[in-house]
Amino acid sequence: MGFSFLNQLPTTEEVKKQYPLSKELIEQKAKRDAEIKSIFRGESKKFLLVIGPCSADHEDPVLEYCHRLKEVAKDVEDQIFIVPRIYTNKPRTTGEGYKGMLHQPDPEKRANLTEGILAIRHMHIRVLEECGFSTADEMLYPDNHTYLDDVLSYVAVGARSVENQQHRMVASGVDVPVGMKNPTSGDLGVMLNSIYAAEHGHDFIFREWEVQTGGNPFTHAIMRGSQSKHGQMVPNYHYEDLKLLHSLYTEKKLPNPAVVVDTNHCNSGKKYKEQLRIAQEIMHCRKYSEELRSFVKGLMVESYLLEGSAKVEEHIWGKSITDPCIGWDDTLRLISTVYEYQARNR
Repeated sequence: MGFSFLNQLPTTEEVKKQYPLSKELIEQKAKRDAEIKSIFRGESKKFLLVIGPCSADHEDPVLEYCHRLKEVAKDVEDQIFIVPRIYTNKPRTTGEGYKGMLHQPDPEKRANLTEGILAIRHMHIRVLEECGFSTADEMLYPDNHTYLDDVLSYVAVGARSVENQQHRMVASGVDVPVGMKNPTSGDLGVMLNSIYAAEHGHDFIFREWEVQTGGNPFTHAIMRGSQSKHGQMVPNYHYEDLKLLHSLYTEKKLPNPAVVVDTNHCNSGKKYKEQLRIAQEIMHCRKYSEELRSFVKGLMVESYLLEGSAKVEEHIWGKSITDPCIGWDDTLRLISTVYEYQARNR
């Protein structure tokens, strides 16, 4: 029973001093922040694509993936704004299993959070430095956000966290877009309440400080599907779902109405190959409805070098060790589909 205090973790200042950002990287990140915010304000008509592995399990294959993505991004940058999904901490439904690089920088060794904190910052900075991408990560633990806040251009709050008061209040102080996923129950009211809370300022305790935030006007919805009381997966990416969400947004009079659709998880029924079809359906909905064309800002896609998933001990380079992902060839097909729809209907 009780806590065993194992190690004093490094402060944010110590971590950032060990792995600082150069002036050039700070400017690059600021430029990308401005562009993604312009998408959510409706000033830019580019389509957002948050794409990458379910979990960033090893630095080298993640970097290889991002280098490939860099070349693709050059070809589609007139229509698509790409943010690599570099998720370094993973929620576990039962509490068991691999919890991400933050916990285990080496998935085959015991947890070491000090090494994990340094490893994830080093990886995110390498992606920015070598590929020009500021990144996306999930804010699973609000207290850890400051270790990466100067390299992230997109933050997600997961389905299990969206009802949590601390997540909502910390999101209100984040200065980049924050996506709030619908809870696993699918209750859109819960998600919209989270968005409302994060768009307003708060006074609260954060990392042993009394802090005050001004609200984040770029907080928005992520539709990821849900589970019924019988455990069945229920998608919520269809035309009618998106129109309903738009009407609920209108009723609440929230600024910058926006939704990003998660093509995997309960929307795909955990059938990762369905992500290609779902992406195409979303783009068709935007083509059909001018209202949805301005409301649906982007997609969230789980993609890696190799399709499917593998066990840690199989040591398969570039294959997910958590949820299955589409592989590189399908990634190219999905991006091409999004680009073609976007170019025709922008």
